[in-house]
Amino acid sequence: MEQTVQSLQNAFNLLLSSAATVLEAKEASDGLRTSRSDAALEAFIQNWQLFQVACDQAQEFIESIRQRIGSECLVDEATGSLAARTGNDGRPGLPPLSAVRLEQMSKAVRWLVIELQHGSSPSGVSPNQLSSSGGAAANDTRPSEDTAQ
Repeated sequence: MEQTVQSLQNAFNLLLSSAATVLEAKEASDGLRTSRSDAALEAFIQNWQLFQVACDQAQEFIESIRQRIGSECLVDEATGSLAARTGNDGRPGLPPLSAVRLEQMSKAVRWLVIELQHGSSPSGVSPNQLSSSGGAAANDTRPSEDTAQ
């Protein structure tokens, strides 16, 4: 994370420096277009593009961290790793799921989404069967290479 912040900070500092150089070049030429002002403007444009790249990389990093935190929280909640086991009203919370069961349910949901996107029914499994059996993993008769999705 420090590397991402440092990269963003360096790109921003270069952008500010090049903006100052453009202003100085324009002031020295009394606002007229010169080769010095053109070169300063070109350097500014390049530094602007570098700054945009640094911003995009920082955004990608933040998004990956956000997804990882969300996934970890989901697994912690589902497996009962959180210290708080009761709800706010004092009633017991949901019973914990095993990580293996959570992964099976996740694969089953992905499989159903793919089936629905292709417009076919999920191998004759009705929504009632899914809810009563606890998920599609129990009814999953796909070949093993399909289950790796």
